[in-house]
Amino acid sequence: MKKIFIQLMIIVSFTLTSTFLPAQDPPPPPSDHGGSGNAPADNGAPISGGLFILLGLGAAYGGKKLYDLRKESIEE
Repeated sequence: MKKIFIQLMIIVSFTLTSTFLPAQDPPPPPSDHGGSGNAPADNGAPISGGLFILLGLGAAYGGKKLYDLRKESIEE
């Protein structure tokens, strides 16, 4: 019981600590961005390539699990 209480207190303290931490302000845009207002950032990281890699690896992992499950059921 004492071990569970200590683990619960650690989890609660980490959760509360992370909610009170302020985020940093973004840096100001460079002075030569070519407009009078703020310009959108054009150098963001593309997520489409990483998304397809993640989906492909997830499908491969699921296929391997299904293959192992069928192989195990055939052996029994």
